[in-house]
Amino acid sequence: QVQLVESGGGDVQPGGSLRLSCAASGSIPSANTMGWYRQAPGKQRELVAAIDSGRSINYLNSVKGRFTISRDNAKNTVYLQMNSLKPEDTAVYYCNVKFWPKRDYWGQGTQVTVSS
Repeated sequence: QVQLVESGGGDVQPGGSLRLSCAASGSIPSANTMGWYRQAPGKQRELVAAIDSGRSINYLNSVKGRFTISRDNAKNTVYLQMNSLKPEDTAVYYCNVKFWPKRDYWGQGTQVTVSS
């Protein structure tokens, strides 16, 4: 019913930038939250950034000032601009959409690798 297609991952050197995009399609209510999670090997999945349909935003503390989340409500598309990337940002990044009642959808994941 709902599909999320991610793009923009890849390999980058420390200090570099990447922009992730996630295009959602299907029956998505106007009241929803879109976000990005990441999971590194041996680590717990963590919320990186989220933005609701009113454009209220939450960021993981370690990415504040470096990452920017934005969305286009008409297109149900969410973006994550990642600047000043660090090796510890290396992870698989997953796009997510949540809405009432207890609906939760995930993208396929995209690998981000930050190394010299």
